[in-house]
Amino acid sequence: MQTNNFHLLCLKLEYTCKHVFETWYQIMKKIFILEELDCANCAAKMENAINELDGVKKATVTFMTKKLVIDADEDKMDQAIKEAVQIIKKIEPDVEMRAK
Repeated sequence: MQTNNFHLLCLKLEYTCKHVFETWYQIMKKIFILEELDCANCAAKMENAINELDGVKKATVTFMTKKLVIDADEDKMDQAIKEAVQIIKKIEPDVEMRAK
């Protein structure tokens, strides 16, 4: 009986580890500095708009550190970055987005 329970536990752990592994490697994280960002309201607008992009799981803009973090599907990250640049320029034309 204990052997059977142990076996079931191992199967559950194997599934969980596999799921975490697959999820981990499909999501990418990129960090950027938003140079010349001087408007907290604009930072919030940028964050909201970037979070609406296809493939973006989570985007955060921290006004105090001028940091943008994008978590997105690996296969959609490049497009998300291009669209994020356009969003940022539309909201705050003087801001430059550079990789950290």
